[in-house]
Amino acid sequence: MRRILTWLGTAGAALVVLGLGVTPMGCYLSRAAYEEARILARRQPIQTLVVRDRTDPALRAKLQLVLAARQFAIDSLHLDAGESFTAFSPLDRDTLVLVLSAAYRDRLEPKSWWFPVVGRFPYKGFFDFAEARRTAEALQGEGFDVTMGPSAAFSTLGWFNDPLVSTTVKADSVTLVNTVLHELLHTTFFAKGQVSFNESFATFVGGRGAEQFFRARGDSALLRRAQRDWQDDRLLGAFWERTAREIDGVFAALPDHAIAERIAARDTVYARARRRLVDSVAPQLTGYPAGWAERVPLNNAVLLARRVYAERLDRFDSVYAASGGHLRDAIARVIRTHRDSVRTAAK
Repeated sequence: MRRILTWLGTAGAALVVLGLGVTPMGCYLSRAAYEEARILARRQPIQTLVVRDRTDPALRAKLQLVLAARQFAIDSLHLDAGESFTAFSPLDRDTLVLVLSAAYRDRLEPKSWWFPVVGRFPYKGFFDFAEARRTAEALQGEGFDVTMGPSAAFSTLGWFNDPLVSTTVKADSVTLVNTVLHELLHTTFFAKGQVSFNESFATFVGGRGAEQFFRARGDSALLRRAQRDWQDDRLLGAFWERTAREIDGVFAALPDHAIAERIAARDTVYARARRRLVDSVAPQLTGYPAGWAERVPLNNAVLLARRVYAERLDRFDSVYAASGGHLRDAIARVIRTHRDSVRTAAK
């Protein structure tokens, strides 16, 4: 499944590294700041690469697509692109960052990590892959469910001129456009402390935005692919939502101290969900490889990590429908409604 990491405010983090000294968090942020500096140091203007004769033709085509998607985001969706995706940074590895999520086994609650400036997040990104694996093993040893996987893109939420990196360019055209729009939505609007809302909103904008982009270009083949991808996102989002409700239900029926019974009950739910995924959901998916439904792990960490990017996608689509299928208006309405709700709650 496509995974997009919103990077954890690296610029703000870098400002407090000295204050944290050699603490584990200080070391972690120092490594993040170092890697971010390396990425920024390798930036090359995309416009220059596009016209340069020695640029690989395949790369040139992808870079041109990114510039077109970026301009579409500005002109048609009124997203605030800033200087993001105007530069390209080649990496010397195939994986940009590993993203680790963990959850308690006997309750549907994620482990969270606190970061300066941006607050708590239910996942942690690692440029140091050995450290990521050590952390995952330690969490498993403590009894947590764990899931970890690569991310091909990130956003610094406007702190820096986020470049396009080579790991992102490897994606197919629909995924690449989706990624650009997803990340530019983060640059435009990011509700502090509301990770699931932010990521699910960006999933919606990336999915529906890719449809509108290829429709505007008259590319019927890629339009159909974008529509199928969004349908996959909706189907899986509904699957994760239903499974979460069932897990919550069995936990609610058992006392907190009945840990073994709670874990056994939730394992029964996951077994039932696996059958539903394989028999009912997977046959409707078009963008997933054969056998994926049988192989994907099902545990609390996986469930919560997936839901972060697909929580109530139908809610965003209902706003889209109420906006007459005009994505720009739907985006503005979602942002306005969210800000109004925050102001009301603060009174």
